[in-house]
Amino acid sequence: MKQRTIKNKVELTGIGLHKGVPVKLELEPLEANSGIVFYRSDLGVSIPLKPESIIDTTMATVIGKGEAKISTIEHLMSAIYAYGIDNLKINVDNEEIPIMDGSSIAWCMLLDEAGIREFSEARELVMIKKPLEVRDGDKFVRLEPSEKTIFDFAIDFKHPAIGKQQYKFAFSRKNYREEIARARTFGFLQEVNYLRSIGLGKGGNLNNCIVLDESGIMNKDGLRYSEEFVRHKILDAIGDMAILGIPLLGSYVSFAGSHKLNSMLTQKLLSDESAYEIITSTQNEKAIEFEKALALD
Repeated sequence: MKQRTIKNKVELTGIGLHKGVPVKLELEPLEANSGIVFYRSDLGVSIPLKPESIIDTTMATVIGKGEAKISTIEHLMSAIYAYGIDNLKINVDNEEIPIMDGSSIAWCMLLDEAGIREFSEARELVMIKKPLEVRDGDKFVRLEPSEKTIFDFAIDFKHPAIGKQQYKFAFSRKNYREEIARARTFGFLQEVNYLRSIGLGKGGNLNNCIVLDESGIMNKDGLRYSEEFVRHKILDAIGDMAILGIPLLGSYVSFAGSHKLNSMLTQKLLSDESAYEIITSTQNEKAIEFEKALALD
């Protein structure tokens, strides 16, 4: 297993979900052992990707340092995780990552355009050694030992278009592109109206969000997957677990999980050294199997 970055610098401009303003984003290669670093180019501030950098999880995963913050990193980080990118500089000139179409497929396409470069340095994995869980009432997120990386998510919304949904995703780059990447974020009309009343959600529309009224889906083209809602929750969970900075080898299980619970889970994991082991492919056959799941097309 070798560390990765991108071959070429790439960029795009999109709209932030909450502020509704244009944001220019650039992905820039970094050398091995650099990790993933966000950079507010308008402020000249670097924010490393690590659990301690999280400053808010109310409606998205937000990282910050001093007066600088960057919101809604989870969709981009989900794609970066799926592509096995370990070293990358993410330059943005505003406080939000562009929402694009509300999924992560645009980020997958941008990474395809950038290409992948492999280093000679070995990649590390976080292998889960014992179950670990955080709860909020009946909501929970849990990590368990597993031969493969699995994301198993369930939701239950009292809405006729959603109801109970459950999806078990066996992680691989190919499966991610086919099963997860196109699942869009979703929200309820009354929530959208409230957010706009307090100056948020200005960039949200039917082109980048599934919007539900009291009886159904307002988007004329309908859903991309029959379980698009729970699949998007998995997309978010992958992005939130990427905050660990190195890939996860284990099973993630959740009922009604959230950015807040995911953040609590990563912090609980790192605070308990008996719950995990850092491994490389030279030490463990499981890590070799994980690398196969990230095989370049």
